Amino acid sequence: MSETTARKFTLLPMLGHTKGKRSAVTCALKCDNACAGDVCNTSSNSYFRDIASATMSRRAALGFGAAGALAVVLGSAITSAEPAVAGGPGLAPAAKEGFATSKLKFTPIAPVDAAVDAVTVPEGFTWQPVIRWGDPIFNDAPEFDLNNQTAAAQEKQFGYNNDYTDILEVPGSKGRRAVLFANHEYTNENIMFPATMPADQKRAVGQAAHGLSVVELERKNTAKPWTYVKGAELNRRFLNSTVYELTGPAAGSPLVQTAADPEGRFIKGTLGNCAGGTTPWGTILSGEENFNGYFVSPSTSAEDKRYGLTSKPTARGWELDDPRFDTRNADFKNEASRFGWIVEVDPFDPTSTPKKHSSLGRFKHEGANVIIAESGHVVAYSGDDERFDYLYKFVSKDKYIEGDRKHNMTLLSAGNLYVAKFTGNSPAAEITGTGAVPKDGAFDGIGEWLPLVVDGKSAVKDMTVEQVLVYTRLAADKVGPTKMDRCEDVQPSLHTGKVYVACTNNSNRGVGSNEAATEVNPRNENRDGHIVEIIETGDQTSTTFTWNLLMVCGDPKQGDVTYFSGFPVDQVSPISCPDNLAFDSVGNLWISTDGAPSGIKKADGLFKVTVEGPERGKVEQFLAVPRDGETCGPIIHDEERTVFVSVQHPGEDGTFDAQVSFFPDYVKAGTTPAPGQVRAPRPSVIQVFRADA
Repeated sequence: MSETTARKFTLLPMLGHTKGKRSAVTCALKCDNACAGDVCNTSSNSYFRDIASATMSRRAALGFGAAGALAVVLGSAITSAEPAVAGGPGLAPAAKEGFATSKLKFTPIAPVDAAVDAVTVPEGFTWQPVIRWGDPIFNDAPEFDLNNQTAAAQEKQFGYNNDYTDILEVPGSKGRRAVLFANHEYTNENIMFPATMPADQKRAVGQAAHGLSVVELERKNTAKPWTYVKGAELNRRFLNSTVYELTGPAAGSPLVQTAADPEGRFIKGTLGNCAGGTTPWGTILSGEENFNGYFVSPSTSAEDKRYGLTSKPTARGWELDDPRFDTRNADFKNEASRFGWIVEVDPFDPTSTPKKHSSLGRFKHEGANVIIAESGHVVAYSGDDERFDYLYKFVSKDKYIEGDRKHNMTLLSAGNLYVAKFTGNSPAAEITGTGAVPKDGAFDGIGEWLPLVVDGKSAVKDMTVEQVLVYTRLAADKVGPTKMDRCEDVQPSLHTGKVYVACTNNSNRGVGSNEAATEVNPRNENRDGHIVEIIETGDQTSTTFTWNLLMVCGDPKQGDVTYFSGFPVDQVSPISCPDNLAFDSVGNLWISTDGAPSGIKKADGLFKVTVEGPERGKVEQFLAVPRDGETCGPIIHDEERTVFVSVQHPGEDGTFDAQVSFFPDYVKAGTTPAPGQVRAPRPSVIQVFRADA
């Protein structure tokens, strides 16, 4: 067994403990076996749920007054800069016409067995890749050679395991040119490289396959699918050698200084990027999530433990080649604190310096999504993807100025940071831990945004602003927010101003001494997850809100206790482990998943959910991804009847010599390739479109 394989696959603590299609290999490589370790949040703050008569409930919402944002064409289906209309349900004009008016009509597919190595799409649709792992993106890049990958080649090719994805039209191109952004979350060297490849070469290529990519696209007209353009002017790879500027109050702090960067302002590389968002001024935000798994640390401090840093060798062994990944080295004791930020990238300027924004706090960011409040301030929502961690909101100090891109690109550098506290309006006895709806017929209540940093000053006792932003988890522990079930993507609707939070799961809730079910997290051993809907009391800058659960996920046909806002449970597609969120042009919510309902072995997929009107809560499955794959980065261009997703970690449980997926290079989509035609699955961005397009 090779050194790399031995480091990664002899110890798989989640083996036999994962449910459904989730792979123990994914747990090891993506999130450093987080669910097998101790809960990072051991704070004593708890959830105040036993209030029979809440002062305010979702039925007494005072309106949200949210503003729509100037969306980038194609980056979001919403193109209006007009604010959403307050009063009534507060629907923007397109939504008033009905949430079922989208041009993207389809017959929902049935759940697909997890062993099927195919992309399954609705009748009348087809699919093809836009770009795959290893595709050359520069003129001097070599063609992908699975048996002879080098770091130099990979640096010029599309990276591995793309997650957040967006497509932004190039201004003035009349819909025929665009840029695609994708981040690259992690690698699986066991299926990427032959066993005979030297371990140090695997590590070097693996590093080069991380980071971010920007690639130009072209098409003949808006009815045709996109193809990527090798050697295009805007193509760019962001590598571990790429320098990022740290902005905000933590920039220059002793807490982020190293021997290599004594100023504490310039950071090499970005790690563990998961979801993200696109700003109204046309930049991309990407969240650094499971960065802890890349570092060896002393693991003796409260800060290290709270962020899941340990002294064990890492799965990839980068510390063997680069001392900055071993923070026991005094010169790099702060290196891990230089990760866990929101990254901002300008995809239209390949010479620009990307930024890491300390004002949004440091934690396991799933991503960040922006909306412009009526006041003109920029508001960004972000979830901390860890069991029993928190939901955050950032409000910019300065205001958005339409058309002033240079100014708007500074808005995330300074502002107020808050963490959410939820209170339910049902008696504690009615929250049984099964997911059963309380007597009032809904999971709902009120909430408060607790301040961490306000007007440039710390709102947390005995912590400076720099400490609050570098050790945001510990700061939040002190003010008593609500422990959540892994907040992943958080998306504000530009139609209604409502905010949707994907709580993926938390199988440890109610286990042992861990906090039991609460109204906002209503199920013990929560394996299927749920979606929270937030309505800000005033505009998005408000410090109070009301909330309800849009759905409690699962498969009713398997006996799961589920809730879909009152929609008949026998008429929904079963859904589990909501992860990434997106909206279409008329305000329907789309959910990509990372897990199968209640442990049944079904493929992950993409689902449309009606969020307003008589069919609120209706779930319809649009596609399913191939064996071992996860659905990421959904982009919904329903006006063109086209959907894009990133397919991450297909064939995760295979080995180089015994692959279990051949996605996407089948002889024909959905069939087995000829012997010797392909040797490995290739994570890819794919497009799904009408077969008659």
